[in-house]
Amino acid sequence: MIILASKSTGRLATLRAAGIEPRVEVSSVNEGSVLAALAQQRAAAGEDSPSPSEQVLALARAKALDVAAALSGDPAGDAGPGPVGPGGRAGAPIVVGCDSMLEIDGAVVGKPRTPETARERWLAMRGRTGVLRTGHALVRLADGAGAEGVSSAIVHFGEPSEAEIDAYIATGEPLWCAGAFTIDGLGGAFIEGIEGDPHGVVGISLPLLRGLLAELGVTWTDLWG
Repeated sequence: MIILASKSTGRLATLRAAGIEPRVEVSSVNEGSVLAALAQQRAAAGEDSPSPSEQVLALARAKALDVAAALSGDPAGDAGPGPVGPGGRAGAPIVVGCDSMLEIDGAVVGKPRTPETARERWLAMRGRTGVLRTGHALVRLADGAGAEGVSSAIVHFGEPSEAEIDAYIATGEPLWCAGAFTIDGLGGAFIEGIEGDPHGVVGISLPLLRGLLAELGVTWTDLWG
């Protein structure tokens, strides 16, 4: 059983289209607090500020661990048939946490949250190129074993007019998306091209997820149906 620690409709739709029907359990993680703690740890150790990959991985890990902890005392968390991995771990649920950020001109941006911020970002990034990174963290409930990784894809933005940008923002779609855009929704018409795994840009990289599940003894095709 896959437990998706995200309320993202894009991630859920991507998994369903790939033949996987996950259980959805949204985490209660405060993203700002996680990033602040990470920055403080790096500063205290005399290290550079965390990279974009380190940031999305920290957020994905926090979300997966949060949901895993919430389900640790939930009998339903261990219920249901599932694939059999090494050691006979039949049906061991695996929590999948993800988080995405866009890096453009050396700056890292997450969800804009307000129309003003979304508009400012679109005016700055139209006609340009950025890198969308998505952190993936897996936690197996049976024993706490984990696997994690980051997918990266280059995004080429189109040049929507200010009227188009305003109309897009008015839909509300970009306010809660990393980088203020989607490729699987209304924003897809404003993206000229993707270099890399497009699933990662939606929010969950299927090839990366398949590899991480294999590390935990789960065969991808056993999850179908």
